[in-house]
Amino acid sequence: MRFLLFLALLLISIPLAAQQIPDDPYKVTPILINTTIPDVTVKTVAGEDISLHEVVKEKPTIFVFYRGGWCPYCSRHMAELAQVEEELIDLGFQIAGISVDRPEVLRKTLTDVKLDYMLLSDSPANAIKAFGLAFTVDQATVTRYKEVGIDLEADSGYDHHILPVPAVYFVDTDGNIDFQYVNPNYRERISGEILMAAARTFMDSKAD
Repeated sequence: MRFLLFLALLLISIPLAAQQIPDDPYKVTPILINTTIPDVTVKTVAGEDISLHEVVKEKPTIFVFYRGGWCPYCSRHMAELAQVEEELIDLGFQIAGISVDRPEVLRKTLTDVKLDYMLLSDSPANAIKAFGLAFTVDQATVTRYKEVGIDLEADSGYDHHILPVPAVYFVDTDGNIDFQYVNPNYRERISGEILMAAARTFMDSKAD
């Protein structure tokens, strides 16, 4: 029993960076509803440091984890979310997209997709790992991407080859997770309609 307790404490104490990242998106272990988000620092499009707790402290936040500005599925999904952004703002939300893209790449994404909401850079993948969404892209895929003009290392500034499983989290101003959608199949995303329904339910629960 003492050994098991020691082992559990040891595992808890291992830094996130030292934990093994799966090489399969279907093997990620996302943090769940009714837990508190990790207080991880990311960068704004201007390259300024900001903690996720700082992001959420003013208003409930919808975090959208996406693979990168190079991903057409992500671009379509983010454009769809932009169409309901005004309604979400009226409900009291803000939207924040998170990827491993460098701030410079995020600025290009804002222009290409014409987004008004916040984009955050998690180039070292610290937030993505802390949320349990990180997986490592195999070298064959990295090479294949490069052949079609997608350079994961250039976009992130790192050679970790880590991407997030696409995910959406609703987080209140105390940093608590009240809604989660995670799908290892990057082709399938939550629709704007379902997102709005979940947002209304979220706000109704906070009003009770």
